[in-house]
Amino acid sequence: MPEQKNIIIYTTPVCPWCHRAKEYLSSKGFSYTDYDVASDKEKAKEMIQKSGQMAVPVIVIGEEIIVGFNQTRIDELLAK
Repeated sequence: MPEQKNIIIYTTPVCPWCHRAKEYLSSKGFSYTDYDVASDKEKAKEMIQKSGQMAVPVIVIGEEIIVGFNQTRIDELLAK
């Protein structure tokens, strides 16, 4: 198994793609830090600064940023 990369995911409680992304990462055995940007305004600002987007989920794997749930891209980054 590849070494564990630092994974951060910015989500909101009502976002179905956020739930899918978290379930997918968990199903693959990866741990992650989850920030609820609906209730944490500082993390919301941080997310927008990193991604340039207000859309969720924003997934940060190492230095790479994925906006939305892109399973193929997640697999590519986690396989490195």
